[in-house]
Amino acid sequence: MIVIAAALAGGAYGGWLARRRKGKPADIAQYAAGFALAFATVAVFANVFIVRMG
Repeated sequence: MIVIAAALAGGAYGGWLARRRKGKPADIAQYAAGFALAFATVAVFANVFIVRMG
């Protein structure tokens, strides 16, 4: 659940950032996908850490 939420938040943030930088639709999509993957990857490692420690 944490990973899905992080991917959605990353996608929203990436889309917002690209739009703020006046990117074209392809730029917005690429930023959204890249940030979604990055946030999801961090969330997976955080999730593994939380499960192993608790």
